[in-house]
Amino acid sequence: MRVGAAYLGSDRCEFTVWAPDKQSVSLEILAPEPQTIPLTKGDRGYWRAVVTTPPDTRYGYRIDGGELRPDPASHFQPEDVHGSSAVVDHSAYRWGDRDWQGLPLADYVIYELHVGTFSSEGTFEAIVPRLADLKALGMTAIELMPVAQFPGDRNWGYDGVYPYAVQTSYGGPEGLKKLVDACHQAGLAVVLDVVYNHFGPEGNYTAEFGPYFTEQYRTPWGSAINFDHAHSDGVRNFFIQNALHWLRDYHIDALRLDAIHAIYDFGAKHFLQELAEATALLSQAEGRPRYLIAESDLNDVRVIRPRDLGGYGLDAQWSDDFHHALRTVLTDEKTGYYADFGRCEQLATAMEESFVYSWRYSPFRQRYHGSDARDRPPVQFVVSSRNHDQIGNRMLGERLSVLTSFDGLKLAAATVLLSPYIPLLFMGEEYGEEAPFLYFISHTDADLVEAVRQGRREEFADFHAEGEAPDPFSRETFERSTLNWELRQSGKHQVLLSFYQALLALRRSRPALRTLTRQNLQAIGHDDSKLLILQRSAAENHLWAAFNYSLQPQTVGDRPPQGTWEKILDSAEPQWQGAGATAPEKLTPAGETLTLPAQSLVLYERRF
Repeated sequence: MRVGAAYLGSDRCEFTVWAPDKQSVSLEILAPEPQTIPLTKGDRGYWRAVVTTPPDTRYGYRIDGGELRPDPASHFQPEDVHGSSAVVDHSAYRWGDRDWQGLPLADYVIYELHVGTFSSEGTFEAIVPRLADLKALGMTAIELMPVAQFPGDRNWGYDGVYPYAVQTSYGGPEGLKKLVDACHQAGLAVVLDVVYNHFGPEGNYTAEFGPYFTEQYRTPWGSAINFDHAHSDGVRNFFIQNALHWLRDYHIDALRLDAIHAIYDFGAKHFLQELAEATALLSQAEGRPRYLIAESDLNDVRVIRPRDLGGYGLDAQWSDDFHHALRTVLTDEKTGYYADFGRCEQLATAMEESFVYSWRYSPFRQRYHGSDARDRPPVQFVVSSRNHDQIGNRMLGERLSVLTSFDGLKLAAATVLLSPYIPLLFMGEEYGEEAPFLYFISHTDADLVEAVRQGRREEFADFHAEGEAPDPFSRETFERSTLNWELRQSGKHQVLLSFYQALLALRRSRPALRTLTRQNLQAIGHDDSKLLILQRSAAENHLWAAFNYSLQPQTVGDRPPQGTWEKILDSAEPQWQGAGATAPEKLTPAGETLTLPAQSLVLYERRF
């Protein structure tokens, strides 16, 4: 059951809104010709009317004679979150991506970006000229942080209140379509971050229409969305249709589902399973793959296990454990959830098994946590050395580039890109962007702004942060987070960019790296020396790598298996502004001593 305003052509539009327990719903058209039209109530609380009116019609709904409200399923909010909704004719856009067939998930190399701070313009259109650079880097997909309409012109996007509408300040529906079209013509897939666990606090009128929320559960953002109580069928439909809306009307290739651990559903069929089934049907009907990628801190393999094995059937999920294990061996951070990590043996476990906590006791949580993911292929996991959360949820928004050395940045890049998982880069990391990525908002309610400020202060208590967090409402906070794109053209930034390109070229050209399986994969961690040894093989291609996360040179006692191994990458070499290579050009099981400089890695390939 589609909801919202569906333009039918020939100046006819069908308006559908879900309001199951209301006595009357009237459609008020504000422009081009003001008129009031009572809607007719049908099965299960859906109210409808087919009206003669053109695209761009401005409208709203009046429930039981109350205040005029925007459409909860509005496709466009040209006057921000409190203004009227607008009818969008999705058939009017002339797509140029007819030859686009999508990419296998195993080929995804994801570049996460925030539209508002990726460029000084902060628009979809401003991203297009940089697609060629991302393609040259080795990216195969971009991931947009949420673009659903939020209040004002600056926000991370997780305060969106109109899940179907495209943020006006970014360029609206037309701008997003042009960006997706350009990406597909450049051979890049598009992942969109969507939020199905809460609505933002300002402009959220959905509760006035129906029981979208339940008090049975609580999320960090307030009342939970009603996925399993009375009338939950309408709520589930609202979000399933939303997913199909992005995949169908905007040609999006994959959805990143935000914080699914805050989607509470104890029914016999979980909402995520129903969503996966609907997505699979669309993929089959349109003849190209669409994917669902979950963000979850549950370490629950049921999320990605196939439906016939009792899982929800999502395609992939993020592995926070990989990030935490890597971050802590690089920086020795121990605050908050990082207290559970810090050992190279854990990083080796993450490399081999995806989760470190697979029903192991977590001191931070003070309970057992996670499940065993070894029966799922690595292609179902997304890993990173940083992302918007891990940067922006720090009080000062520091990137890894200011928390570790230049050698540490190369080491982090290699750990992610030589792993058997789908890699994700956060915008700017490829050249060592040093500007912070801070948390910012532009709410219009002064009390709400102050509540956000206070909430940020309390959030940092677990991390024992000292000092004052930047004001999230300040425009300066937003502007400080904008990328300095020109940095990539010179100095150490250009060197780091070239290093990422070299790693991604190896990932494409070597079967051992291109094949995302657990077969012929071995990782060994040494806590005393902070060394990690990684071996990967596929199709007669054998690679062996040694990573030194220590701030001191370390002698590697491990040796590769039988054969002669030739060095193909050494982060300590002068071309990468390293301290000077000490690893031999060739390595044999009984060869000379292998010593690695501080925070460096070396990669060997077997020749015979």
